[in-house]
Amino acid sequence: MIRAGRQHLVRTLADLAAQQGVGTDRYTRLKPYEAAGFPAPVSSPESRTRLYDGEQVDAYLLGKPVPPLPETDDDGDLLDRRECAALLGISPRSWDIYKNDPALTEARIKAGGVDHWPRHAVKTFQENRPGRDAAATRGGRPTRTGDQVPRDQVPALTAELLDADPTISAATVTARLGVHRDTAQQALTRLRADRIADHIAAHPTLTPTEAAAQLGYPAGQVRRATTRAETVLRARHIAPYLADVAAALHRAGWTTEQAAPDVQFPGDDRVVAALVLDDDQAPAPALVWDERYGWRTAASRRHPITKGAVPPSEGGGVRYLTGGITPPPGDVVAALTTTGS
Repeated sequence: MIRAGRQHLVRTLADLAAQQGVGTDRYTRLKPYEAAGFPAPVSSPESRTRLYDGEQVDAYLLGKPVPPLPETDDDGDLLDRRECAALLGISPRSWDIYKNDPALTEARIKAGGVDHWPRHAVKTFQENRPGRDAAATRGGRPTRTGDQVPRDQVPALTAELLDADPTISAATVTARLGVHRDTAQQALTRLRADRIADHIAAHPTLTPTEAAAQLGYPAGQVRRATTRAETVLRARHIAPYLADVAAALHRAGWTTEQAAPDVQFPGDDRVVAALVLDDDQAPAPALVWDERYGWRTAASRRHPITKGAVPPSEGGGVRYLTGGITPPPGDVVAALTTTGS
């Protein structure tokens, strides 16, 4: 963690490399930070980005005693995602859901390019979190006033229950949170699918079924989750391509911001993404990519992805662009210009 009042001292590996007058690649190959006596990172041990306290590093490089960091917790300490999760007693994956709460979004601080949250903000969120009694209930529906947990809290609360019991069923989630059975089942399916996909990313030789078993998910409860996990993995694989197309559309002047595509998983078994073209001179209101058919224009900015498994027919603002499933971004722009003429 970054102790209170020390954010300005945070340094990344790139900062340390520049301090030594070498490139980052060379610095990470030499690994001088692994030498005996070099100050420990202030980032979590599992963090992808190493962060160091500059005062400690400077003392080490000058051959001086490395000053210790404060040992007492302070409400002004900055915690990364793993430390926030540990403070709440949940998994980092559950924190990734919680952090979207407006109170935590407002409190978020970038330090060394990594998201952190003040300890006091995390503690306040835990004390005031809507539905927190529901997640702690173990004997039936919540005892609070009102019959249901707010829908936007369901994923995070379900994640807590799944952390505590990987074998939990939708019926149990329904009883503990007081939500509809379909809502509970959807939350469990999505959470398990994401975690199965994460586990496969870390262990690429596993099948979805094997990953689910290693995570402790009962075989009879994860058929939809394993199917969705395969879809999530395909979506992650195609994400860089979709981002490149979004950038090309922005360069063409058809989007005011270079926003990431809105990716959806209709039926849990296919990847569909939408890019809204919000410039008045754009050749179509929106563009949709379907992993089965490639790119097509959409007639609506508000609802570019139509419901149902059957794709819409051409006409009424809908055109299918030629070039295959993943044409180069420049070809997508060219096809839009041609069809829009």
